[in-house]
Amino acid sequence: MLTDEAGRDRKAPEPAKSVTNPRRTGGDLVQLLSPSGERISHPEFDLWISDVSDEQLCSLYEDMVVVRRIDTEATALQRQGELALWPPLLGQEAAQVGSGRAFRSDDFVFPTYRESGVAYCRGVAAPDMVKAWRGNALFGWDPYRYNMATQQIMIGSQALHATGYAMGIQHDGADSVSVGYFGDGATSEGDVSEALVFAASFQAPVVFICQNNHWAISEPVTLQSHVQLADRAAGFGIPAIRVDGNDVLAVLAATRVALDRARKGGGPTFIEAVTYRMGPHTTADDPTRYRDANELEDWAAKDPIARLKALLERKGLLDEQLETRVKAKADEVAAELRSGTINMPEPAAMDVFKHVYAEENSWLERQKDHYARYLESFSGSAQEGAL
Repeated sequence: MLTDEAGRDRKAPEPAKSVTNPRRTGGDLVQLLSPSGERISHPEFDLWISDVSDEQLCSLYEDMVVVRRIDTEATALQRQGELALWPPLLGQEAAQVGSGRAFRSDDFVFPTYRESGVAYCRGVAAPDMVKAWRGNALFGWDPYRYNMATQQIMIGSQALHATGYAMGIQHDGADSVSVGYFGDGATSEGDVSEALVFAASFQAPVVFICQNNHWAISEPVTLQSHVQLADRAAGFGIPAIRVDGNDVLAVLAATRVALDRARKGGGPTFIEAVTYRMGPHTTADDPTRYRDANELEDWAAKDPIARLKALLERKGLLDEQLETRVKAKADEVAAELRSGTINMPEPAAMDVFKHVYAEENSWLERQKDHYARYLESFSGSAQEGAL
């Protein structure tokens, strides 16, 4: 959700009745901003971004530029040996910022390993995004501080987590929403199908956001599915919205539609954000081995940041002051990420037992005792060798 000048959550505009219960087919690609930066009017979805001011357009632009800088800096840190691995999001900034800025602070997000852009929108500090990738911790941030679970590497499992959490929201009688992110490849996993079944059966307040970036590592989405991914949701009785994932305004509008529907008891929604992974699957991957360079060139012309920048230019909002402010913010966050990574304290040997269980127990205490005595045996050997 966008915020006002005081940093408070802003209420989205009241919905048009025709989209509170969307029954879209996948062929309907919602687009509000063309690749050239031209604003496209949409009779149903325009209302959902009618409150987005020029200032907030500039903020969305800043968000995406900063998120891309986090990504490039983390990639550089991995190449320099400071991180073991990094999953780039280059090209998916609009899908993450557009959705991430639609949430309320009490909504709970279940990400994959690639949603560093969503984490930024939730307020997670850049160094915390790389703790697990540096090998210094099992996870990087407190999920309950940001209402966002930490990175999930198991493909598709976060859809089940999101559905279970949504059922808990129902039980509590709250109007918050659970959100589960996954990629196109995850739709081939049983976990996602099971999540969709339970979400539909219980009409759980959950939004599934599938970032269709066209490649599940080295397998194209056309091999995995012979229909558009949004069309799969209909088989489970879940309405779907297929949106241009490189259009930050369209993603923001579609996410607001889905959130509003869930808050009003309308059940789950499946959003397919059609985007493109311009970088490798992870820094351990070489996409040139399986991907045509012409395909990358075609999608680079649809760059999500470039199209919003073009809109700002059309509206006369992109001046030197804005460019300077955005660059300064990106530099600041990148410097924080680099410094925080390089100076990150090494974990103590006994830290491996932290956060395993919610409460201490005798079994864990016994394991800690055995491991502590094991470590002490090495220090004793070292002292004997010194004598």
